[in-house]
Amino acid sequence: MKSYFSAFFATATALCLSAPSFAHVVLQDGAAAANSSYRATFRVGHGCDEQATTALRVTIPAGFNGAQPMPKAGWTLSTKVGPLPVPYESHGKKYTEGVLEITWTANGPEYALPAAYYDEFVLRGTTPSKPGPLWFKVLQSCAQGANDWAELPASGTSTKGLRSPAALLEVLDVQAAGAHAH
Repeated sequence: MKSYFSAFFATATALCLSAPSFAHVVLQDGAAAANSSYRATFRVGHGCDEQATTALRVTIPAGFNGAQPMPKAGWTLSTKVGPLPVPYESHGKKYTEGVLEITWTANGPEYALPAAYYDEFVLRGTTPSKPGPLWFKVLQSCAQGANDWAELPASGTSTKGLRSPAALLEVLDVQAAGAHAH
């Protein structure tokens, strides 16, 4: 079991060190174990051409189940619920619908995120059981304009050369003995 954790932490460290520092909307933790609870912390490092961020919409990728957003003071929280591309079962119940999008909207200009500052927006859910890349598309709306962080590489996980990459979560094949958390 020790080798699983060593591999997990080595990969997670490499992913975090290779991630651009607040250049885009990125995940604080770029790696997580498959089929486990995950706290997705989206870091917003700047506005849109010096304009304050007024809203952030995260599209939940297929396979990331049970998404629950964390409220943020001064921001209105909304979710879009609909049919899931792949139904799942949890605690003996089958789910065919779930959260597809989560949006935080500033309650006024005084709550907007100034372009010169950074902040974090948080949700949690369960990672897919199959390891591999998971991409969260994020639309950052500003006082004027928007940044659509939705580009995906043609193959692999390198975002090099992408102008507006989606936020990457690398789901790893790691077995944690008896792990089951919410």
